[in-house]
Amino acid sequence: MKKYTLLVFIAFGTLFSATAKTSLDIVKAEVTINLVDEYVKIKSSELTPPVIEEILKQYPTSKLGGAYKNTKGEFKLIMVLKSGTRKTVYIDQYGNWINKK
Repeated sequence: MKKYTLLVFIAFGTLFSATAKTSLDIVKAEVTINLVDEYVKIKSSELTPPVIEEILKQYPTSKLGGAYKNTKGEFKLIMVLKSGTRKTVYIDQYGNWINKK
C-alpha cells in the first residue's frame, strides 16, 4: 500500500511540474514584442551631405529611386542599378552603412 501511495505522489509531482513549465513558457511568449522601424518618404534634398557622398562612392552609376527616413535619423534608400534592378540599402545620417535583414 505504501508503494502505491508513493507512486501516486510521484505521478502528481511530475504532472504538476510539467504543467508549471508549460504555463511559464506561455507567459514568456506573450511578453515578446517585435518593434518595427517606421520609415517616412522624404525628398532627396533632405539627405545629409555625408549620405550623398557615400551614395556617389558606392553607387556611381545608379539612380536614387526613393528615400525614406525613420525617427532615429536612419535612411532607407531604394537604388536603381544600371541593370534596372532595385536594391534597398540603409545608411545613417553620418554616412555609415547599416546591415539590416
